[in-house]
Amino acid sequence: MFEPTRHIPAEELLRRQNAVRAHLQTVAPEAGGILVFSRLNIYYLTGTFGQGVLWLPLEGEPVLMIRKGVNRARLESPLQHIESFKSYSELPAVAAEKGSPFTGTLAAVMSGLTWQLGNMLAAKLKDYTIVSGDHAVALAKMVKSEFELDILRRCGALHHECLYDILPQKMRPGMTEREISHLAWEAFFSKGHMGILRMQAHGEEAFLGHVAAGDSGNYPSAFNGPLGLRGEHPGSALMGNANKVWEKGEPLMLDIGFQLEGYHTDKTQAYFAGSASAIPDEVRKAHEFCMEMQAWMCANAKPGVIVSSLYEHCIEQANARGFAEGFMGLDENQVPFVGHGIGLTIDEFPPIAKGFDLPLEKGMVIALEPKQGVRGVAMVGVENTFEITEDGCRCITGDSYEMVPVE
Repeated sequence: MFEPTRHIPAEELLRRQNAVRAHLQTVAPEAGGILVFSRLNIYYLTGTFGQGVLWLPLEGEPVLMIRKGVNRARLESPLQHIESFKSYSELPAVAAEKGSPFTGTLAAVMSGLTWQLGNMLAAKLKDYTIVSGDHAVALAKMVKSEFELDILRRCGALHHECLYDILPQKMRPGMTEREISHLAWEAFFSKGHMGILRMQAHGEEAFLGHVAAGDSGNYPSAFNGPLGLRGEHPGSALMGNANKVWEKGEPLMLDIGFQLEGYHTDKTQAYFAGSASAIPDEVRKAHEFCMEMQAWMCANAKPGVIVSSLYEHCIEQANARGFAEGFMGLDENQVPFVGHGIGLTIDEFPPIAKGFDLPLEKGMVIALEPKQGVRGVAMVGVENTFEITEDGCRCITGDSYEMVPVE
């Protein structure tokens, strides 16, 4: 007999399921339930990283149907109905047998399916109408419970300790980006990082994060973020490059995520190879502007405040104060956001961007990342993870944001 390594409490899973159900009635009111295919979303709703599909009806018990790993799923999840299946054509019968039959219109989390599998699902369930329910799950995941917040707060504290306290004592100018990447992994693993970073955007990958010395911070990048990097290789454009040395007088940016118990915090720490007094004025002013924008967003990110207003203020200030050219990236690296939601993936809803006009809510967790490219020199700036509380916004990844000198 085996024991599970960890259980998510049944009441926590029920809260999540009911949140999806509530949002589904707005997102897809014609649907009588939702089919969830993404393994990460199945984990969110069941407590097991199942390979298969979850049927979550508006009324009745959820049914988790697994292709492989039924015994593990039964160990980890408190769901009453966990069954095996081989073909999508079996799904309606399995659900009906457990007392939760499919309804005529089904929502589906379509981002959890490839085009091939989506077409196969539609063919196997041709008697049903299938509509998109992705937004219902995204909105549910956006607001965290106290159970989730506890993990995220612990994650953030460890994250800050690694980047602010441990790494400056271990790295030095003259090291390559790759050497610094390996030191970062050593520090992160020593503090409990669980070894994987997850992203939900199709095709995006993350491994440790970005290590960018000097003008590597402006190197052309296909990653959907403002910080450029050379990376290991065109086939793995992440971490740091073995041929790029962190030279004296250069800034260094470590944009690295921490993962604890499945949840992520995001943080970027800027360093300078030399004394604080040697930081060039252009670099210092750019970094101070980013710290100021982060401080303003934190001071104003309260329940009820519209998400897009944070982005709009930063863009107005960058335009008015001569930082427009490199704010949130230079040239093609420039991105149209200043932050993002975060949780079981690094890139959760909502983006802190134009057009996202929903209000902030207590329990949201967001990463704010104002960054500034200095042409021919580096990118500088900050990123930290913040919890929206009843009274305002609180940073959970430390309280020191200045550029750290390393000599």
